[in-house]
Amino acid sequence: MSPPPQHIPLPEKLAYCLTEMGANFVWRGMMVFLPIFYTDVFGLSPADVALLLLVSRLSDGVSDLTMGMIADRVNTRWGKFRPWLLWAGPLVALLTVATFYTPDSGYLGKLIYAYVSYNLCIFAYTALTIPFTAMTGVMSGDPDERTKLTSMRFVFAFGGALLLQGFTTKLVAVLGQGDDAMGYRNTMILFCSVALVCFLVSFWKTRERIAPVPGKSPPLGASLRDLLTNKAWYVLCATGALFVVTASMKQGSIMYFFTYVIGNQGLAAWFMVLGLIGSMIGAGLTGRMARRWGRKPLMIGSLVVMAITSLALYGCKPDSIVAIFGWFILSEFAAGPIITLCIALLADAADYSEWKHGRRATALTYSAGSFSLKCGTGIGGFLLGSVLASTGYVPDVAQSASALQGITLLMSVLPAVIAAVAAGVFLWYPLTENRMVEIKTQLLDRRALVPTPN
Repeated sequence: MSPPPQHIPLPEKLAYCLTEMGANFVWRGMMVFLPIFYTDVFGLSPADVALLLLVSRLSDGVSDLTMGMIADRVNTRWGKFRPWLLWAGPLVALLTVATFYTPDSGYLGKLIYAYVSYNLCIFAYTALTIPFTAMTGVMSGDPDERTKLTSMRFVFAFGGALLLQGFTTKLVAVLGQGDDAMGYRNTMILFCSVALVCFLVSFWKTRERIAPVPGKSPPLGASLRDLLTNKAWYVLCATGALFVVTASMKQGSIMYFFTYVIGNQGLAAWFMVLGLIGSMIGAGLTGRMARRWGRKPLMIGSLVVMAITSLALYGCKPDSIVAIFGWFILSEFAAGPIITLCIALLADAADYSEWKHGRRATALTYSAGSFSLKCGTGIGGFLLGSVLASTGYVPDVAQSASALQGITLLMSVLPAVIAAVAAGVFLWYPLTENRMVEIKTQLLDRRALVPTPN
């Protein structure tokens, strides 16, 4: 007999979370190392990199919505969302390696190659991660269980990021033997091979338990109307987008910061590793902190802490290494609950829509949320490249005072301001803990347990 829909066995949670670890080999590689790879290894100008990241991520946001609509309408013997781990996983691994390949061509040829390879990669990533994220909403009907699953998921996410960010610079040096282009390519081959194994294990070991609303899939127009009248979704999307803008700027500027401001690129790996450990602890404690203080107060408080600690970095001198590390670790600890709750609460938004309208469009809700995160990534990357270009950044030389100031602002003041705005936006989030208990109780009466095919 199948387990009740509220419970997810621990081995299945672990298998599900493996995909998050593998996906972060791709996501963090794109966010942290791709900007400096494009400017310092590939040979693109900061302005072209800024435009590439913005245009590509905005177009990818549209593909998120399309993927959500497709996933909600696919039914197989494996479920609605699981099959995409099998179908899209190999493409993600292959295309990520292709993105970190440097063709032997002129500047225009490289720029075209960058647009094509990067966009194909992020489209494949969308086909993998939109259904994967939507699985959270159908593996359990219990908001607390979903928060626990999402919390564990992001421990694995930060674990994957820790491995990537902790070892990439060393692997590039070892596997490239002085050739950074070859080093980046071989390093991504290694990480993407591991990622592919993670995707396949998740496919074989996870299950979907929540039944779709009986009948045909809801009309697309009705699903979109439901989404556009969902205040909780609006607030989550705005908050998530603003948070990702801050994260993209900070993470993307770390290598620049330690190479040119601190003058010791070797410290960057330790900086990223310790920050990720802080994020893992924050994500791991999210469920406990949410039960104690409530998810809305936890989200607002975490954003405020992130704003304060980011601003504190601006006051640190380049030789104040302990203070720089300390403020960053605290900032990343606060980031753990933020991204965890952004994803977990999308399931509540989907529940609210189903309760209100009698229709469920899980993947569309998640994909529309992902659209906002992709927009945030594109805007963050655009701001990163734009600030570098406008302050006179030149690769592989001693930087001017204005360029050093720009890099420092990207690590501190700009993320602090945007995090503070995000905290203000989340004050409008309407779904309280008591409201969700009422919604969950009524939905459980409507749902039927779906036997999971082998």
